[in-house]
Amino acid sequence: MGWTPEKTEQLKKLWNEGHTASQIAAMLGDGISRNAVIGKSHRLGLASRSHSRNIYIQKSENKFHHKNSVPLKRLRKPRGLRAIVIEKDFEPENPTSLENLNEKTCRWPIGHPDEANFYFCGRNPMEERVYCKLHVLHAYQPKGWKNEEEDNNTKGTEELPEFFEKKIKSA
Repeated sequence: MGWTPEKTEQLKKLWNEGHTASQIAAMLGDGISRNAVIGKSHRLGLASRSHSRNIYIQKSENKFHHKNSVPLKRLRKPRGLRAIVIEKDFEPENPTSLENLNEKTCRWPIGHPDEANFYFCGRNPMEERVYCKLHVLHAYQPKGWKNEEEDNNTKGTEELPEFFEKKIKSA
């Protein structure tokens, strides 16, 4: 499986022709791996390859291009809702310690537990939730959409909780 002078010469030839290390390994056979090809070419001081993102590829003229066509980026629909307007009618926080939490207090933590001023929100939670109206907005985010064909204005609205009064603005 070693590098014979014949295989080394064949490696140099294939490398200079522009073959990839994987292709060269397959052509040489005898258990020579892609990494072995890369290592040997490095030790031989063969010209390093530029990354594919730096290679200039000449654009070919698109046979299907129409002078009035819109670029592809404009055809894509923006993901998600454009905006949800929610009234800011939140009651003030009622800072509560861990010992005073119950089913009638919002359990959203404020601050870091290691700090002296750490507390829980303490507002009245929404029905059948552990958080108040404000913190439900943070805790329950809409899931990603699987069907991209849906109209953008209705996309994802079925996944928002019912208690949100939502108005969708167009941008």
